[in-house]
Amino acid sequence: MERRVFVAILLSFAVLYGYQALFVPPKPAPPAELAQRPQPVATSSETPAIKPAEAVPESARAPEPPALMTEAGEREIVVDTATSQVVLTNRGGRILHWRLKDYRDPQGALVDLVPSDVPPDQPRPFSLLVDDQQITTRLNGALFQATGDSSGRVDASQGPGTVVFEYQDAAGLRARKEFRFDPRNYVVSFSATVTNGEKVLNPTIAWGPGLGDAGAATGGGSFFTGNYVQPPQAIYHRDGDVERITAGDTIEEPIYEGVFRFAGLDDHYFLAAAVNPGRARLEYKPVTLPGPGETQRQLLAHAIRFPEPPATVRFFVGPKQLDVLRSVEPEMARAISFGMFRLLSLPLLSALTWIHGFIGNYGWAIILLTILINLAIFPLRHKSLVSMRKVQALQPQLKLIQDRYAGLKVTDPAKQKMQTEIMALYKEKGVNPASGCLPMLLTMPVLFAFYSLLSQAIELRGAEFGWWIKDLSEHDPLYITPVLMALTMFWQQKVTPSTADPAQQKVMMMMPLMFGVMFLYAPSGLVLYWFVGNLFAIGQQYFTNWWIGPPVVATARPPAERRLKNAGSGRTAGAENKN
Repeated sequence: MERRVFVAILLSFAVLYGYQALFVPPKPAPPAELAQRPQPVATSSETPAIKPAEAVPESARAPEPPALMTEAGEREIVVDTATSQVVLTNRGGRILHWRLKDYRDPQGALVDLVPSDVPPDQPRPFSLLVDDQQITTRLNGALFQATGDSSGRVDASQGPGTVVFEYQDAAGLRARKEFRFDPRNYVVSFSATVTNGEKVLNPTIAWGPGLGDAGAATGGGSFFTGNYVQPPQAIYHRDGDVERITAGDTIEEPIYEGVFRFAGLDDHYFLAAAVNPGRARLEYKPVTLPGPGETQRQLLAHAIRFPEPPATVRFFVGPKQLDVLRSVEPEMARAISFGMFRLLSLPLLSALTWIHGFIGNYGWAIILLTILINLAIFPLRHKSLVSMRKVQALQPQLKLIQDRYAGLKVTDPAKQKMQTEIMALYKEKGVNPASGCLPMLLTMPVLFAFYSLLSQAIELRGAEFGWWIKDLSEHDPLYITPVLMALTMFWQQKVTPSTADPAQQKVMMMMPLMFGVMFLYAPSGLVLYWFVGNLFAIGQQYFTNWWIGPPVVATARPPAERRLKNAGSGRTAGAENKN
């Protein structure tokens, strides 16, 4: 029985490690390695590859025709919604900044999902790309005439706000771009029409390198260093499945086609994606930008093209917050990377936010939900603990049986008699050897689903618990909770019934240390959950000990004593028969 418990704990550790290895994206390849890989060639002339806006050499450019509908100089238009502050420029009718009012970066500034250090030759969000590179350059470098505003600011906090950009030149190029901002749900509806003379062009919408300054660090890292940050990656929903593609993988396969529920880019906490675009063609390309100091960031440029010119295409640019995503498109909730535990993590996240609505503190909400989860699995754990106590009481008899067959090889047929005797003993005493492990294993999916939730939920980003923990999504700056978690794991092992041999007990004593190191850099909300769960398990063990009383260990008589007793019983029976 104890071996099964030992294996179950090792499997738990393996699942935790495997979750980080499989569901937290690996660290992106260094820029030098990416540069050495062969660049893909566009597979269709119908869709242009993502190229810099000014990719045409100066010597190859024709003189630009005079503009007929334009403005005298470049200017910015600021759109304020209840959730975002969006800055557009009339140069190309594009977006310069998309700042989120409810989220801040480590420096205290509003999170900007458009990188601020994009080189000038890279496309900005909502740049238009066409087959003719010279027309593409003119479209994204021209000064559009902005309508729908007169002061440079649009208030869309109470109702939808609209900004329209128009351009026309003497050569017959006409373009119109319309942005309609929803006041509350991070959504913008976009339409674009481009004609060159009598010819209607079907432009590709380019987002450019993203996502932005926050959350775009080169994440991944190893399990023990605790880097839980997911770097930017491609994401789309097609044929009922959500696919995630790392920057390195887009080099070999940059283009994806189909009917999409949503498609775009995401990182650990944020998402920029077209919502219900229908049939479309996606293209991704890695872009390396300088990071803090001498580091570099690996981002992705993204473009989308439709069979017809885009008309009222909705784009979501905001946080991967469960309620917000569901309000925009129910399937977008799957953009939160819960992995194999999604079906359990989603209702647990709903429960966590519901509790937070009453308490107002996510730290205490985690504690209360952890207690509720442990109360729900209390009967299963109680059954497991009682079964382990029964097996512990049989250990002397089990050891005598095992000692009698200790000298036999595993392949010896007589070895099967040992298992027969052990099972007979279990049956005689009414003990099910599997009843100790099975209830524990049944609780594992719930525990790992909560683990997955706390690793991914943006609700914990910037959420203060109190005292020294200022952000539940960051590791404990003083490492107090990981140490407490390791100590409670050790305490739990000491009070839990054990039938392990000395070698197994030494290995088991290493588990608290291993988990303590593993959780040093884990989000403090996750460590808080594990710590409270350990305390509850310890309390339940003491309750079980009080409820069922102290263990009664069945002592087994030595073989000589049993033979003497049997001989005496035989003589007595013989005398009775004579009489």
